[in-house]
Amino acid sequence: MSRDHVQSAERSADNAETPFLHLLARGAPAEAYEQPVLLARAESCPAARVAALEEAKLLALRVRSEMEGRRRREAELSALFETAHDLAGLRDLDAVLRAIVQRARSLLGTDVAYLSLHDEAEGDTYMRVTEGSVAARFQQLRLGMGEGLGGLVAQTARPYVTDDYFKDDRFQHTRTIDAGVRDEGLVAILGVPLMIGRHVIGVLFAADRRARIFEREQIALLGSFAALAAAAIDTANRLLETRSALDRLGRANEIIRDRSGVIERASDVHDRLAELVLRGGGVHDVAAAVSEVLDGTVEFTGTDTAPGAALQTSRAEGHAVRHGQDWVAAVAAGGELLGALVLGGQPGLDPVDQRTLERAAMVTSLLLLARRSAAEAEQRVRGELLDDLLDARDRDPRLLRERATRLHADLDAVHVVLAARLDTTAADADRAADARRRLWSAASHLAATGHGLAAARDGGTVLLLPLGPDETATDLARRTAGQLGTAVHEAVTVGASAPLEALAAHPEAVAAAYAEGQRCLEALRLLGRAGDGAAAEDFGFLGLLLAGDRDISGFVGRTIGQVVAYDQQRGTDLLRTLDAYFACGMSPARTKDDLHVHVNTVAQRLERVGRLLGEDWQSPARVLEIQLALRLHRLSTAARH
Repeated sequence: MSRDHVQSAERSADNAETPFLHLLARGAPAEAYEQPVLLARAESCPAARVAALEEAKLLALRVRSEMEGRRRREAELSALFETAHDLAGLRDLDAVLRAIVQRARSLLGTDVAYLSLHDEAEGDTYMRVTEGSVAARFQQLRLGMGEGLGGLVAQTARPYVTDDYFKDDRFQHTRTIDAGVRDEGLVAILGVPLMIGRHVIGVLFAADRRARIFEREQIALLGSFAALAAAAIDTANRLLETRSALDRLGRANEIIRDRSGVIERASDVHDRLAELVLRGGGVHDVAAAVSEVLDGTVEFTGTDTAPGAALQTSRAEGHAVRHGQDWVAAVAAGGELLGALVLGGQPGLDPVDQRTLERAAMVTSLLLLARRSAAEAEQRVRGELLDDLLDARDRDPRLLRERATRLHADLDAVHVVLAARLDTTAADADRAADARRRLWSAASHLAATGHGLAAARDGGTVLLLPLGPDETATDLARRTAGQLGTAVHEAVTVGASAPLEALAAHPEAVAAAYAEGQRCLEALRLLGRAGDGAAAEDFGFLGLLLAGDRDISGFVGRTIGQVVAYDQQRGTDLLRTLDAYFACGMSPARTKDDLHVHVNTVAQRLERVGRLLGEDWQSPARVLEIQLALRLHRLSTAARH
């Protein structure tokens, strides 16, 4: 300040404080406050004047310091307020932490500010935010508990400050941390803990690249920023937990809605299945109902078509099992496997829906058992009625007719009695009994569907079936043999009686017809026509000759076997010529007309027959045997033509 200016100030007011008030108003630096005192001494002012100026100077400096402190606190409070405002509108935790570090660096006037957080999984702290840092190694530092100044702050939960980091031995120096600090060039470091309650979650640092003493107010200011940072982290964590809880609640709500829908579907299936059972629905009705509820395709399959491994697994575990893109639920009752319900188009089946499929399989098994029980009861009733027709010949025709009507059979229609028997020999008695049961079951089913009767008898099965329009007893016998053979997967031979009428009025005819059917059955067996069917009309008087255990094939072979073999080997027509020769009264002339050949051809063929059968082949005794053998041979080969 110039002397003229001081003198002017003294003249304007005879007051020692005046020059200092001007300095305060101008915001002059602290060294400018020495000028009025120095000027007064230079001008040899009275001692009282100099003392007054000294006192005014000290007072002015105190006022100046107070004003600067207020301005600094105002800036700090403004920064804290802005940080709190950022925290109140927290959207991005990283952005808030960066703002805190930036403001701390700015207000404390340091070269670097940074924030580290505790890693619970690793048990150390890591750099989360840095401001003013230029060294990559420093930015990637991790501090263990008690390592470096930050480790000491985290361990003790107290602020620590060092004027010269590398000369301070209060904390543990490590090669890694010291190398990072050296790369960054830091000297003076201040660290304050970030705390939530009593737990340290990190450390906020302010550091300079030169020696520096951090004042108490600066430590407190950094502590305030650390508190805000901790609050921001805690708020963010709570928001994250809240969002996670809301997400979990949302997922739980979705699961509850899904469960509710599944339970409703299961209840719907239960109601539908109960209704199906009550109104007598079938297996396919159950499959259709479950298909609709499970939004897939459910089919009932037998044990022979269901996936074998999956079926056995489901049976053993008692649950539906996945098979490729399908689900298989075994349909079983006790130890018997009845089939399976196969759900297609739903590879990811819900557990409740899985139980729904299993419940449907159980209902299916109950329906099958009920159907089987009803069928077996009906089979027994049909068998009892047929047994009465065969054995009790004095039954009341009216009662017989009523019993037949309840079984949907009409005893006034034309019927045929058929005797059926398996032609294979079982290895043991159990297998033989099982084969007979299967034959009886198949015959009972055929009788039930054909409005007839069936019963097990004499090691085989007897059927009483109505004769269809334009159908002969032979046709019915052959059709029955084919159907029964297909059902039991074995050859079944069937002998049929002649058609019967008015059975209710003449029940005694059934027993006689059964005996006739048995004779036809025996004739077929003797002729080697296993698995075929024939009626009494096909055999004529030979049916009587064929009854019993006779070696028909041996007789034919002994009588005309050489002629049969000659025809088979040479492709000749000697058998046909013999048939025509006997049919034409043993007249070569008529035989050649019947065969449409020259008479010499007939003579040559008969000569060949004589050489094969012997010279006496045309004797009366031999002629009868040869004709009978020809007839038997023709009957035995009828099934092959």
